[in-house]
Amino acid sequence: MSFYQNFKNSILDITNDNFNDRSLSLFDYQYHTNEIYRSYCTHLKIKKKEIQHIEDIPFLPIEFFKRNEIKSEQWTPEKIFFSSGTTLGTKSKSLVRDLDFFRQMTKKNYEQVYGPLDRRIILALLPSYLEQGHSSLVEMVNYFLTYAQNGSRYINIEDPNIDHVFNDATKKTLIGVSYALLDFAAKQPSSKNLSIMETGGMKGRKKEIVREQLHQMIDLGFRPKNLFTEYGMTELHSQAYAKEKGNLMFPAWARCLIRDINDPFSFTKKGMTGGINIIDLANISTCAFIETKDLGRKMDAFQFKVMGRFDDSEIRGCNQLF
Repeated sequence: MSFYQNFKNSILDITNDNFNDRSLSLFDYQYHTNEIYRSYCTHLKIKKKEIQHIEDIPFLPIEFFKRNEIKSEQWTPEKIFFSSGTTLGTKSKSLVRDLDFFRQMTKKNYEQVYGPLDRRIILALLPSYLEQGHSSLVEMVNYFLTYAQNGSRYINIEDPNIDHVFNDATKKTLIGVSYALLDFAAKQPSSKNLSIMETGGMKGRKKEIVREQLHQMIDLGFRPKNLFTEYGMTELHSQAYAKEKGNLMFPAWARCLIRDINDPFSFTKKGMTGGINIIDLANISTCAFIETKDLGRKMDAFQFKVMGRFDDSEIRGCNQLF
């Protein structure tokens, strides 16, 4: 069995105890099979034999996904996801080797945090993402809708009958991009027994605000039973989730590290703000080690907060409202 197939089959066996070893194993594979990543490591004068811990692994700047096909080994993608971004500039892209694997990982991840999809009605409010197409967020939500209860669907806040969707006492989860949730909240819709999951994403349509202010505005408009957060991006197979206004957390096969703002090759202590680096071991066929343009803060070994973005970062991705 190939390394790729074996690693994919055993990804749910990853734990805190073996995360370091599994990360080093995937680094070794991607170093040898990913030309772009290996060239970057060579440019940094990385000595592969000195990579002993996850903190030693080089993280590929996320900008590389804009102008390069990031692949480990040679294969034909089943799908290509593009970042939402803006109409200006080059969009980041992520090549997907196995679309069913991507779908299964997103479902497993979600259900580990919030429970089975078939026990809830999912409503989705992602207008711009649907318009642009090729969105990993839309792919994830589309898959969720195939498992969710009857009545699950995309909604349009311009629908004159939209209030009827929320009037009954059935438990529902509304997954929405931030600017659309704020537009909807301004209408103060009836929302009995509603949970909301905001995915970030102002995309230049509204003034960027901190998450606490966003949640206050959503609370005021909907009065939801629960308010959750999803943090994801085009280049990842995995998402981090936060329960009621809590800290974000990735599944066992992914992790957030916070790099020093002034020294990108060292890491901060708990509670200090720095750049977010992500290890996503579900990114078997692209690159599992990504240096993002987001600012964050570790709250403990596994939980983190997203604090904002670097000043020179262009607007992009699913979660950029801070």
